[in-house]
Amino acid sequence: MQQDRDETTIDAPAAPPTEEGLRGSAAFLIDEALGFVFPAALRAAADTGVADALANGPATADELAAATGTDERNLYRMLRLLATRGVVAEGAQGRFTLTEAGQALRSDVPHSARSAVRMLTDHTFWLPAGRMTHCLTEGTTAFDTTFGLPFFDHFAQDERTAAVFHVGMAAMSDPENALIAAACDFPATGTVVDIGGGHGGLLLEVLRRNPGLEGVLHDRAHVLAGHRLDGDKEVAGRWTTHEGDFFSAVPTGDVHLLKRITHDWDDEQCVTLLEHCRRALRPGGRILVLDAVVPRDNAPHQAKTLDLLMMASLTGRERTEADFAELLGRAGLRLSRVLPTGTVLSVVEAVPA
Repeated sequence: MQQDRDETTIDAPAAPPTEEGLRGSAAFLIDEALGFVFPAALRAAADTGVADALANGPATADELAAATGTDERNLYRMLRLLATRGVVAEGAQGRFTLTEAGQALRSDVPHSARSAVRMLTDHTFWLPAGRMTHCLTEGTTAFDTTFGLPFFDHFAQDERTAAVFHVGMAAMSDPENALIAAACDFPATGTVVDIGGGHGGLLLEVLRRNPGLEGVLHDRAHVLAGHRLDGDKEVAGRWTTHEGDFFSAVPTGDVHLLKRITHDWDDEQCVTLLEHCRRALRPGGRILVLDAVVPRDNAPHQAKTLDLLMMASLTGRERTEADFAELLGRAGLRLSRVLPTGTVLSVVEAVPA
């Protein structure tokens, strides 16, 4: 579906390009085409644990190579590129320091992004993204023809890939969860069902902030096996897990949470899921879709990048507010409001129509 446009703005005809302008355009585009090398370097740093080796202070490339079991010269070359984007900084004596922006690359800090970086640069995302032309010419994901199976079916038979994905998703989500839980409007009592809730990070934050609520963590059995709800005394006795396929049915509750779920699936699949949620809501209940909402402008936004990641590897997409309103309407729901969270995600609140 074509994205909404602001029809009040009429673009003036472009002036004919000048030779100087074309040279600048060529230089810009070539530089942009090389941009994929940076996430490759970031992944290599995550794989080899360079940030952990810098946790105790500045070090030279040879010291870091000895600590990480890597080649000194090639490690220096990688660090030099990371320094251009502010992940590390090289001092006058050739000693590298982990910057404030690079701290979350460590594995031993709260909100570590190391597993998320490894997930987002894993071959399951990287290879289909490199075949994006297929998505444009065929109108389908590139994942199936790359790996021989749809995305989640591939995970079901590949334990290593599944572990990378679920641990990486938890790492990507954890820094957001407290802010999202604070932004949501929950009842004083009742049951919150986190559908496709993974390891339970969001549900844990919701229950911590709302002592009158009980929670249900709903997901596949192999995902629930890694949940971390039972390690927190604050929520003891207020949660259960529920194994299932949300395309078949979902547990009954007063609030249903769908965090980073709808963007994985096409419209028809989302309508099926949302219909299950509507039928399983208690009277007065609400569905909170926690996803990025694509803005209607030309500014950079993570949702626009994630949208192409979804296009290459899955059947879903990121959606505008208008897209969500249409989708919810098809499922017998009404979009009641969209709330910011202080993260890239918004709360898209829906109630039965």
